[in-house]
Amino acid sequence: MSGELSDNQGRGDATWSLPAIHPEGRKYGLAAIGVSLVFLLVLDWEIIGWPLLLLSAGVFAFFRDPERVVPQDDRLILSPADGLVTQIEQVPPPPELQGPGNLGDAGLGTEPATRISIFMSVFDVHINRSPVSGTVQRVVYIPGRFMNADLDKASEENERQHVLVKRPDGTNIGFTQIAGLIARRIVPFIKPGDMVAAGQRVGLIRFGSRVDVYLPRGTGSSVLLGQRVIAGETVLGELGQRILIEGVSQ
Repeated sequence: MSGELSDNQGRGDATWSLPAIHPEGRKYGLAAIGVSLVFLLVLDWEIIGWPLLLLSAGVFAFFRDPERVVPQDDRLILSPADGLVTQIEQVPPPPELQGPGNLGDAGLGTEPATRISIFMSVFDVHINRSPVSGTVQRVVYIPGRFMNADLDKASEENERQHVLVKRPDGTNIGFTQIAGLIARRIVPFIKPGDMVAAGQRVGLIRFGSRVDVYLPRGTGSSVLLGQRVIAGETVLGELGQRILIEGVSQ
């Protein structure tokens, strides 16, 4: 199915397949299997071996990397992460994304912008994707704490990585990968100067975390607080569109 074009008129093919495991996670899954086999076959400690074997399956599941059908429309800003929308607020962009950068971009400025925060639990896919097509202008890593990623101050105090992508029309889109209570490493797949496509894999965060997306001014959220989103597929906003959308939990 990879690379196949589909549309909303029924063209294309939809088949289920077992998600691939990202190479970053294979070593952890194989190591967990090796330890569990030692307890089962060598030490004969089944009370420890079987739970470890089950944990091995969980490790592989955490690093799953399913294919996504990415909408092909330059006006759309896509979700960079799977998870739950926990905050939609007007806040100033982080200082690392505000001013001019080394590659000549203007940054996001200091005026408040719509920030959409997406919380990823350990059960979500943790591969992050670019919300738009363009050129990577900045990848800024900030060491920090490992507080609950669902807290508002995690954006300023936790270990995090800021990414700025400049669209072909000059519009800058910023997003931040934030480590959480369990997460201990943010793994980038990109660097400044790289060209990325909307929905392209750009990194991962290990074991529970959060991603903040800063929409351009004049663009409102197309998702609701409490909504679940899918990386590379769910539309967070459409450039220049700001309308009220209401939802009811049921």
